[in-house]
Amino acid sequence: MQNLTKELVDNDQLYPEKVLQFGTGNFLRAFTDWQIHEMNKQNLFNGCVVVVQSTSNGTVDTINEQDGLYTLYLQGIKDQKPVSEHEVISSVSRGINLVNNYGEYLAMAKNPELRFIISNTTEAGITFQVEDQLHDRPQKSFPGKLTAFLYERFQVFKGDPSKGFIIFPCELIEENGKELKRIVLQYAHTWNLETEFIDWVVDANTFCNTLVDRIVPGFPKDTIKEKTEELGYIDKLVVVGEQFHLFVIEGPEFVKDEFPAEKAGLNVHVVDDLSSYRLKKVKILNGAHTLMTPVAYLYGLNTVSEAVTTDIMKEYVEDTILNEILPTLSFSKEELTQFTEDVLNRFKNPFIHHYLSSIALNSISKFKARILPTLLDFVDQFGKLPKGIVFSLSALIYFYKGKRGTEEIDLVDDEVTLTLFKELWSNCDESEMKIGDLVSNILADERLWGLNLNEIPNLTESVTRNVVTIAELGMTEALKQLPHLKGEYNESVY
Repeated sequence: MQNLTKELVDNDQLYPEKVLQFGTGNFLRAFTDWQIHEMNKQNLFNGCVVVVQSTSNGTVDTINEQDGLYTLYLQGIKDQKPVSEHEVISSVSRGINLVNNYGEYLAMAKNPELRFIISNTTEAGITFQVEDQLHDRPQKSFPGKLTAFLYERFQVFKGDPSKGFIIFPCELIEENGKELKRIVLQYAHTWNLETEFIDWVVDANTFCNTLVDRIVPGFPKDTIKEKTEELGYIDKLVVVGEQFHLFVIEGPEFVKDEFPAEKAGLNVHVVDDLSSYRLKKVKILNGAHTLMTPVAYLYGLNTVSEAVTTDIMKEYVEDTILNEILPTLSFSKEELTQFTEDVLNRFKNPFIHHYLSSIALNSISKFKARILPTLLDFVDQFGKLPKGIVFSLSALIYFYKGKRGTEEIDLVDDEVTLTLFKELWSNCDESEMKIGDLVSNILADERLWGLNLNEIPNLTESVTRNVVTIAELGMTEALKQLPHLKGEYNESVY
């Protein structure tokens, strides 16, 4: 059986490289790269994507071996019917490894047709790292790499205002475009770059806030054998996503013309303000993902669909959304109820195996962005702790012990976070006193949460009790003892 390359695909169309993409992962390949592919099919965009990889190991080599091609399976409910369909996506031209080919990366700045920059570097990716320098090859942070690239562009075209970029950061943080722009300018000042460059960054580049929504489980490891037989070729980059997609771009009207996805019939919207879209999506959909992950995984489940169809977990997830997340939102009851119902139906998608272990990557920053604001809002509005959310926080702390029974959990997070949890758990004998100390130290760490969570009334004690219960009885018994599942909210506060 042959490997997927251009020899197998009846498509010799060549497009100019118009997009530089930071991130080679499944999500962007099933989301923005797919959108560009769809626009190309209708002769609306006529451009392709160059993806860059910041680590020495990754998928860039495979991307190049497959001539940028990969198969996307879209599976879910379409026109009221379950549908599974697949297509070879041809919008990616090549990949660049920044560690080995930094010069090739900078050379992209000389391309006059390059117009868009897209990124998805996780919630922890848009950060300023003081050790980054302009001469590094590459810089450690994504904004540092971007600033160096923008400076190269500025120099090559001598500050030509028509050679700026439209920038779509897809990281799930509030005002992601605004924050990325702020850090780029911080690097420019820190590196003592000329005022003309700073003005060019501000005036010639459009940093758009964005909101992305599509569940992308990624590589179908459980069904790849069957899919390979169906396809008739070997594809090491197969990616699976749901049918639903939403891309909201907060930007000027001209973005619609240059990125005509809406004209192509895609669920893409260029708007003046995306805050209402974001609030519902982050708090309910992403919030539910983050809420359930440590609880369901320690319970012994592995996928989102298992978590929302297993009785006790289903009750926990649905009750917490209904009684603790929705009450903090100011939309109409009908709107929130419908949105929540749609989200839960997407979670139950029979085609999608969305692994909790994938959602668990960088869980601390995800909890901070997706769940912590709801916890704080609930306390502020109702004067008491949201017990389901607090239980999730407790489970998250126990999850970072790195064990599910005798099974090792492959924790993936930044080095500071992993070192902290490893040190604290290695010194904890799981007595109530030791767990109390561990919880207090974790909640106090403002590097993790942005504030000292011990200052929230009764939170430290509640989390300690939950962690002790999980440690002593296991997740199943701990869930059964959750107060709100025994009628803490006899009538929904919502």
